[in-house]
Amino acid sequence: MTKKKVLLVSGHTDLKNDSVVNKTIIEEFHRLLPEAELDILSDLYPDYQIQVEAEQQKLVNADVIVLQFPVFWYSQPSLMHKWMEDTFIHGFSHGSKGKALVGKKLIASFTTGAPAEAYQSESPLGFTLEQLIMPAMKGIAALTGMQLMAPVYTCGVSYASRNDAEVLAQMMVKAKEHAEELVREIENS
Repeated sequence: MTKKKVLLVSGHTDLKNDSVVNKTIIEEFHRLLPEAELDILSDLYPDYQIQVEAEQQKLVNADVIVLQFPVFWYSQPSLMHKWMEDTFIHGFSHGSKGKALVGKKLIASFTTGAPAEAYQSESPLGFTLEQLIMPAMKGIAALTGMQLMAPVYTCGVSYASRNDAEVLAQMMVKAKEHAEELVREIENS
């Protein structure tokens, strides 16, 4: 059995300076799965000038593609959107000749600052995370021929809480558990 080639694409707009949990998830993920390729968009493209061919080659080389991001305004951050807009283009990822991603596994891995209770049908928001995030992921998978796997997500890990030592410790535990769940999902895919 061949080992799966895993590409984790971090869509956080400033992972190095403005993240606690997503950064920890990625570090723990890399510790658990050191052979995985990490594509930290905020390090590579702080100016949002995506090197399309390089990014497409990373996607071609992968068997499993993980999109790791914090939920910003009920969606992926702008940098991840820009990366998708530039990289997933007709003739590469879709269209009659765009077959580069067919059969690859796609996993949405994300975090929210708000607690899970905020994302319920009965909440003031009126939507679950699956209703907010997963329709776009389903569309991406359908258009590109990728196989969408179960999402991995963690709620209630707001960056604003980083200065409370007790809350920060709880967030670190959640981040490590998130990374472990993500690795299990990949191993079972």
